[in-house]
Amino acid sequence: SDDDLKRVAKMVEFSLGSRGLLEDDVILDRWRPHEELHAYMPGLGAAEPFLDPSQLALCQQLSENYEVITKEYEALLEQRFDRKGKDRFQSVTSMNYDSGWKTMVLFYNGHRIKDFPYNLCPVTTRIMESVPLAGRIAGFNRQQPESGIPLHSDGNNMWLTCQMGITVPPHITNDAGEDVPSAHIRVGPETRHWEEGQCLLYDTTYEHETYNAHPTEERVVLHVDFFNTLKMTKLEIDVLQYIYDMREQFMKAEGVAKVGAQVL
Repeated sequence: SDDDLKRVAKMVEFSLGSRGLLEDDVILDRWRPHEELHAYMPGLGAAEPFLDPSQLALCQQLSENYEVITKEYEALLEQRFDRKGKDRFQSVTSMNYDSGWKTMVLFYNGHRIKDFPYNLCPVTTRIMESVPLAGRIAGFNRQQPESGIPLHSDGNNMWLTCQMGITVPPHITNDAGEDVPSAHIRVGPETRHWEEGQCLLYDTTYEHETYNAHPTEERVVLHVDFFNTLKMTKLEIDVLQYIYDMREQFMKAEGVAKVGAQVL
């Protein structure tokens, strides 16, 4: 019925310029830069920076298969260069490049990458495809020593991000002589640390930043962006996936430059 897609219709209205649809809980939250929202679905209810990962089967399955996924990542490392000698680890935005963050992209805009060796990571692929992957990237992210992603927010309230620690550098000693985690992520007012085999689930409409303070060891996570299955119906997600797919096909046909074009 029309009521089933009322929130999708409002999202389209917002995309066409009706910014008056922004709700007070977004506008009044100092940690969520509402002026940066470019895709917004009203009616999703209260948000929070970090969510409980135990709510999602995705997070449970990733953690349960951590050892297998790590072995698959190591196998991919051995095949990190494609047939043309191009490194599969890429900086998908200039910000990531400048910040020492590179990604081995397994999915872009929810789609598989042509000629990617998925045979080397069947379990990782199966689990990632168990959720409606969103219109960004999904893959393995490496953060170089003594580097971080600067403060920013992402402009879409229909997506969530899950990250599982693959390789987490050991603790370091701070200026006060305390033993502290070397790598962190701050989302809104909350700071968390990655653990190997454990997932962090968060909302990137909140301002967020990362840093790996270890002097010699990198931090690796499996990064998955997906539609918010906790708040959106399957019908809404199906329609949104169709809309984003049509948008992507139009951009390809028009030859419009886009983030991540190098992986397609």
